[in-house]
Amino acid sequence: MKKIGLATGYGVATIFIIIILTSLIFSLLLKFTSIEEESLTWIILAISFLTLFVGGFVSGGKGKEKGWLMGGATGILYSLIVFLFQYLGHDTLFSTEQSIYHLGFLATAMIGGIFGVNMTTPPTRNNA
Repeated sequence: MKKIGLATGYGVATIFIIIILTSLIFSLLLKFTSIEEESLTWIILAISFLTLFVGGFVSGGKGKEKGWLMGGATGILYSLIVFLFQYLGHDTLFSTEQSIYHLGFLATAMIGGIFGVNMTTPPTRNNA
């Protein structure tokens, strides 16, 4: 259980670090160029999915087994943090559209966790 918690923590920390850095970049682009927020919607969505994949990958790599569980726990914890921030800070629940996005984030993080386990764990040989 400790391994799942530690791996999930690394995955969620990775997600928030990437989100903070990309938010800084996009805010500077919006401030100092003529780019409008509406033109970046699909790019931001793609980066969000990529970020959740990377977070799941990190958690799967740290956990070294059960990548779907590591990635799933990472996706659920991320969605829970976002939900609590939105509910406690802004007094609103997830809309249907946001719920669908977060289900996609969960699936993407799970796939990332599976890849993380398989890419970072050396294969074992059976010498029969």
